[in-house]
Amino acid sequence: MAKKIDISDGRAALDAVRSALAAGEKPARPASATAVRYLLQLLDEKAPGNSVEVRVPPFGAVQVVQGPRHTRGTPPNVIEMDAATWIALATGAEDWADVYAAGRVHASGTRADLHDLLPLRP
Repeated sequence: MAKKIDISDGRAALDAVRSALAAGEKPARPASATAVRYLLQLLDEKAPGNSVEVRVPPFGAVQVVQGPRHTRGTPPNVIEMDAATWIALATGAEDWADVYAAGRVHASGTRADLHDLLPLRP
């Protein structure tokens, strides 16, 4: 990830997304993008490494968790989900096991599990 997102900017984006969802509205794309990237940044800070790639298209991806590093092609441990699911998981609004069981998270690889790392504390 390129530029580090300031805590106040990240929290403001999360608040904007939560407010929109509570009102039954679709969050603004810039707020969603910032919130997703901010939460990915927090995950990277909590579990630095290169063995698991977490993707939240189209907004961002990050490699996290200590372990074997991959350098070419698709990594062996990949987790992918949409922005709303990522925000809900990262903030504790939803549980990893429930979201995974519902098929809202696509995970491949023996290390592709974030249940011990979530929720984050934004």
